[in-house]
Amino acid sequence: MARPEQPCFPADHLYLVNRLLAAVFVCIVFIVPPAQAQTYSVIHNFTGGSDGGFPQAGLAMDRAGKLYGTASTGGVSGNGVVFRLVPSGSHWIFYPLYSLPGGYDGSAPTGPLTIGPDGALYGTTLGGGYFQGEYCEDGGCGVVFRLRPPPTAPPSAFTPWNETVLYAFNAEDGNEPVYPQLLFDQAGNIYGTTQFGGSNVGGNVFELTPSGGGWTETVLYDGFEGNSPAGAQPYSGVVMDSAGNLYGTTSIGGARGDGVVYEISPTQNGWVQTILHDFDFEADGGLSYGGLVMDQAGNLYGGTVAGGTGDCGVIYELSPSNGGWTFAPIYDLPSCGGGPYENLTIDASGNLYGTAYGDGANGGGMVFKLSQSNGAWTLTDLHDFSFRTEYFPYGAVLIGPNGDLYGTASGGGAYDHGVVWEITP
Repeated sequence: MARPEQPCFPADHLYLVNRLLAAVFVCIVFIVPPAQAQTYSVIHNFTGGSDGGFPQAGLAMDRAGKLYGTASTGGVSGNGVVFRLVPSGSHWIFYPLYSLPGGYDGSAPTGPLTIGPDGALYGTTLGGGYFQGEYCEDGGCGVVFRLRPPPTAPPSAFTPWNETVLYAFNAEDGNEPVYPQLLFDQAGNIYGTTQFGGSNVGGNVFELTPSGGGWTETVLYDGFEGNSPAGAQPYSGVVMDSAGNLYGTTSIGGARGDGVVYEISPTQNGWVQTILHDFDFEADGGLSYGGLVMDQAGNLYGGTVAGGTGDCGVIYELSPSNGGWTFAPIYDLPSCGGGPYENLTIDASGNLYGTAYGDGANGGGMVFKLSQSNGAWTLTDLHDFSFRTEYFPYGAVLIGPNGDLYGTASGGGAYDHGVVWEITP
């Protein structure tokens, strides 16, 4: 019988520099009362040692209720950690599954994990892979990886999982996937984005197809370029509709340079881009780092880091209408400092959840819920982060089966290397 998993007691000697990717905004903070019924708790304090540090992505949950995530720094080599949190009564037990070694195998996992149809963990790294000199950070352009548990019962819970690099980018076909949530289609193909690289250096949308025991990369679209009308620097991944069209956002570019919402569609002549919306910074937001979420009716929702009538970020909706799309800002965030950096999350009732990186009553970020009633959206502030405790929640909100919310904050905590948090109703 395999031994029961033991808790991790991480080393505390690695203090690493945070790779924060935030824009900094000068702002006035307006206080929004938090919801009193919610209970916020920290379920792991990162030390920067063997457990990692500075998590920048949201979490994934398997059917057994275990949480999985990434820490962008720390670990054995200081290149980041993939971890698991296992519920045990009223507590959670932390296990490092894999320390990124750097080099070809990748470094700095800043994006969220995806649990694949085979139960393995899939993700990306910002660096590592092929070295391309000045064109790539950290000695490489980033990789797409898969993690699987050892094929036989491990002798201890500290036995690392096995990593396979599915693809290493080489600048010409992509560079620096930042926050892409990898997407699987029904055939097992993987879709994602890179923020740089490609023929026009402005990033691309790629597909990985299983082939002969390996994976083949195809660049579906690489027309992103600087301040071109097509947009540039897609930070987050894509979502797919029932017809196989892909939807995403760019952080800059477009008609005004404030980013776009785009669709790419397969045709006999390749994939073709359609611009669904050009952001206008002052009117409806800008710097759309987070991607999109789609509801059952095919409406798209997203958020911007800044811009809007109060210059504090905007939550928006795009609805299909008469063969086109109608854009509507549904909520201007109430305080400044940085809106959502990752996707929003939608529940079965159509409520939206998200994190705002630097908003909230204390300027350290917040977790919010948006509910619709009679055509109007109401924001509920579920938790305000503080520089005295934890701060800067980059990642998306995960909704558990009981309605509990989970996420990460990249700063603060007991060791000032970030935390994993839980909010219970």
